[in-house]
Amino acid sequence: MLSLAAASPLAFSPAAALRPTPVAARAPVTMVAKELDDLANELNPAIGYFDPLGLGTADFWEKGNDFTVGWLRHAEIKHGRVAMFAFVGYIAQYNGLHFGFPLSLPESPSYFAGLTPPEQWDALPFEAKFQILVFIGFLEFWGELAIGSGMGGKHYTKGGKPGDYPDFPAPNVIPATPVKVLNLFDPFGFSKKKTDEQKARGLLCEINNGRLAMIGIIAFLTEQAIPGSVPWGPHLEQYTGNVMAPFM
Repeated sequence: MLSLAAASPLAFSPAAALRPTPVAARAPVTMVAKELDDLANELNPAIGYFDPLGLGTADFWEKGNDFTVGWLRHAEIKHGRVAMFAFVGYIAQYNGLHFGFPLSLPESPSYFAGLTPPEQWDALPFEAKFQILVFIGFLEFWGELAIGSGMGGKHYTKGGKPGDYPDFPAPNVIPATPVKVLNLFDPFGFSKKKTDEQKARGLLCEINNGRLAMIGIIAFLTEQAIPGSVPWGPHLEQYTGNVMAPFM
């Protein structure tokens, strides 16, 4: 990703490269870096701020450091949430836990006994995979559309809250949604009565758990692809397929 920032027109323009950068353009970088340093110490005081790639002071797509940090923070929180679901789902599925009713048509059962999680994915018909990807695409589309149009507050790259997901609108605003849809950020209203301090601590826990889950799910997949590659990890059955086959 850093190559995108480096590949700006300034990199090929000697005259522009010699032009001094205004002090005002550097100020936000220092401010954001201080915020990231404080956040890192709150997340893990033992390690603190660790940024060997310099992402905290990067400028992606020449949109400024504030934009870059907001984009990276939102991406981390979002991928951490997905990884937490994936980690728990992987454990459940690997141990044979599944719904007691079919989730698809009779001719394409949704659960295949004796298969590991990536093999379960391979066994799904193309239509099922396509349906999953369309739903994920819709969630991404709505998350960006609602924030970008002002329905969900400020965009996370423009001073908004990283990790926030906009509420779904009233019935019939989106086609095929005649009833009120639960909001994904807090569907059961658990955080409505929490104090600001409790919400801040909850976000720290979520980021830390998400980071561990990302490491965990990658470790599972790596161990299945290359048995023995994860030290002190569980011994999983080797997977010889290719989960990316549908996209190739």
